[in-house]
Amino acid sequence: MAEVVIYTSPFCPYCHRAKKLLDQKGVAYEEIDVISDPSRREEMVQRASGRYTVPQIFIDGQGIGGSDDLHALERQGKLDGLLGRA
Repeated sequence: MAEVVIYTSPFCPYCHRAKKLLDQKGVAYEEIDVISDPSRREEMVQRASGRYTVPQIFIDGQGIGGSDDLHALERQGKLDGLLGRA
């Protein structure tokens, strides 16, 4: 199974949407709340090549973008492959 990291904030509907999809697929992930630990936001921006909005999702260290990007991968049938489930 792939390592999934998602940077979030508590009141972000896109974060909840992305986590819901991962939960539905039974994918374990590390959630990093950039509000409760603001120092992690800079880490996220660096890892995400300057992107500063949440969520930012990484699968095996590769940034895939946000919630819309995650759902697009699912619609295209590519998400399971990235997650090591194909």
